[in-house]
Amino acid sequence: MAGAGALLRQCPLLLPQARDGTAYEGFVTAQGKDFHIRILLPVDLQLKNARIECSWHLKKILHRYQHILKQRLHSCPDLVSFMVELKTLLEIALKNTPDLHIPRPPEYYSCLVRDIEILGWNKVPYVDAGLSTVKLKAEDSCGRQHLITLKLNAKYPTEPPDCLVDFPVQFAVSWMPQNSLTDIYNQFLVALESLKEFWNAMDEIDGKTWVLEPENPTRSATTRRIAIGNNVSVNIDVDPWHPNMLPECYFLGAEHVVNPLRMKLNNNMHLWDPEISLLQNLKDLLEIDFPPRAVLEKSDFAKDCGICYAYRLDGSTPDHVCNEPRCGQPFHQACLYEWLQGLPSSRQSFNVIFGACPYCNK
Repeated sequence: MAGAGALLRQCPLLLPQARDGTAYEGFVTAQGKDFHIRILLPVDLQLKNARIECSWHLKKILHRYQHILKQRLHSCPDLVSFMVELKTLLEIALKNTPDLHIPRPPEYYSCLVRDIEILGWNKVPYVDAGLSTVKLKAEDSCGRQHLITLKLNAKYPTEPPDCLVDFPVQFAVSWMPQNSLTDIYNQFLVALESLKEFWNAMDEIDGKTWVLEPENPTRSATTRRIAIGNNVSVNIDVDPWHPNMLPECYFLGAEHVVNPLRMKLNNNMHLWDPEISLLQNLKDLLEIDFPPRAVLEKSDFAKDCGICYAYRLDGSTPDHVCNEPRCGQPFHQACLYEWLQGLPSSRQSFNVIFGACPYCNK
């Protein structure tokens, strides 16, 4: 084991309690705070069989790092090395658990409670026990409900809270030390109205078409994969700031079905009218009616992969279709790639692989 002098330099507050070096007790220091600790070693002084006892406070801070501590006990050659590792780990843990080591002054709580009372408790659906996380709810002019989560640090209101929102764009708060929760709330309302047209367009698509992906769209999602027919769909990516402009469109399906749709989109692009809805524009340009939700079921479009016989695989859905008109079987890209790689008859050119359909062999 390394000498007592080295241990004293690393942990001057950790003192031996036995002549044979099997017990140490004292304090380990990190970020200017001392934490009580007791280390009991076996007679052979093997660290892997050591027992560590500490205060409930230190135990709570290191709770998520127990497996790392056990690894360090097994790998460190001596107690000095282990204490260096422990102090480093404790520094990391303290940075990741600020509420445990940064005391909040009384003014923080009185200021926060006053701000909430001015704003109105009816706008606060959630406050955590430590009054460090606050959720505010708001309704936009179209009746949609929205939440904003505020993570406050001990220097509030000198420093602004971190704001978490379900937006397709960044939400940046303008903040001065004299500001309050009401100022954030008002900025939140302004941001909601600025995105109203985007959410109107997406809500119409979600309500009137079969959206294959994402399965449960969030308010921040800008893409929709819309069913057009059996194994044919279009993926659109909408600009949140210009939702009534032509979005990026990518068609998925067999080439003999997809090519005419691409041609219609290119030929009719000049007909796009920003004064009418995004969905109506897509119908006009593609010269189609999207399958309505009221008549058909999602299962009419959501066909399982012809290889793994599942619809959803690691979050993805079948998006590659056999080009044989009489087949049209869909596959997951990952399943198809793995299948074709295993065929001696398939060939690859750069990142494209060619081979027979696993379903119809064409």
